[in-house]
Formats: sequence, structure tokens, C-alpha cells
Amino acid sequence: MPRASKRKSDTPNSTSAKSSNVDKQSAPKKASKEVERIDNLFDTYANKSLGVIDPEGIEALCSHVGVDHTDVKMLMLAWKMKAEKQGYFTQDEWQRGLKDLRADTINKLKKRLLELETEVSKPENFEDFYTYAFRYCLTEDKQKCVDIETTCVLLDIVLGSQYRSQVDAFVGFLKIQNEYKVINMDQWLNFLRFCSEISFPDLEKYDTSQAWPLILDNFVEWMREKGTLASAP
Repeated sequence: MPRASKRKSDTPNSTSAKSSNVDKQSAPKKASKEVERIDNLFDTYANKSLGVIDPEGIEALCSHVGVDHTDVKMLMLAWKMKAEKQGYFTQDEWQRGLKDLRADTINKLKKRLLELETEVSKPENFEDFYTYAFRYCLTEDKQKCVDIETTCVLLDIVLGSQYRSQVDAFVGFLKIQNEYKVINMDQWLNFLRFCSEISFPDLEKYDTSQAWPLILDNFVEWMREKGTLASAP
């Protein structure tokens, strides 16, 4: 009886071990197939002579996933890929982004783009995305600033859905002022802080002694002057 009992206990353990080995062997194969499909998808949009997806390829991709190339979801996709050059996706960037999204077909990518909006909107991710959006617009070597026109468009794309009133007001100010031709990273990041910390449009909590960038001091002064003129008899 003891021997029989021992044989019975050995059998399921042996089966379990075999099953585990099969799973371990099949996992790399599944991953390899996924990467192969992701690479095939890359080839669909890549410029063969350049070996990257260029602006024309991105336009085709946008058409297939049903979004405009100016849609914030495309910027989120670039963020997910950690794409370095605006308007171009390398194969490594494409692999990194789509593997992370678990998207090896266009239909899966369309679905994941919707889910990506939720991921980016989380506080722990949004500031990183907001910072990335600025860097993504630095298209020249050693460039540290973004021109006012591009800044206005970028603010609308990145912050418009969350802080519409603040964005509209700041963009209005940027377009009529003549002192600043470009925006730097510090000014860009502090506008996000302004949106999240300062009540708007009353601006009661805004304190110039808190080391805000001068451009925001000027914006607040402009807003207050507008309010005073509007309330004047």
C-alpha cells in the first residue's frame, strides 16, 4: 500500500511538471510571434529606403486607426514609444510601444489608443506626458525653446480638454503680447502648475512672491486689467 500510494502521488506531480515545461517552452514562441506581427505591421507603414515610419507612413497609420494626425492620441502613442524625433517612428520605438500596449494588429491598436487616454490621464503619468510633449517639439539640435505659435497649438492639444478656460485665456495673451517669441521648459511646466493650483478666473491664490515665471506674472496682470476694465462703469 505505501508503494502504491507513492506512485499515485508521483503521477500528478510529473504531469504538472510536464505541463509547466510546456508552458515555459510555449511562452517564448508566443512572444516571438507577437514581435513578428508587430514587425510586419511596422513594415506596412515604414519607408523602405529610410527604415523608419516617416510622416507619410504616420498619415496612413492615422487613417487606419481612425484618428487625425493632430489628435492627442497620436502624441500619446509617441510618448508610449518614447519616440525621439517628431514625425518619425523607428522600429525599436515601434516595438517598444506596441509590445507595451499588447497591440499586434490594427484593430488592437485602435482599442489600445482609447485605453491609453485613461492611462495618460492618471496623475502619476500626466506630468511625464506633458513634459514629453514639449520635448517632442524640440526638432532641432540643442533647441531648448518652442515658438509661440507651436506652443499655442500644443497647449490646446495637451491641456485643452482639462483646463479649457485657462488655456484659451493664456493662448489669447500669448498671441497679443510682443515680449516673448518662444517658451522654455520652465515656463511650460509652470503653466501646468498654474492650472492645477490657481483658482480661475478670480486668480485669488496667485502670489507673485512665489517665484512664478515672469511671463505668468504678466499674464495674471493682463487678466486682472481685463477684469477691471470689464467691471468699470
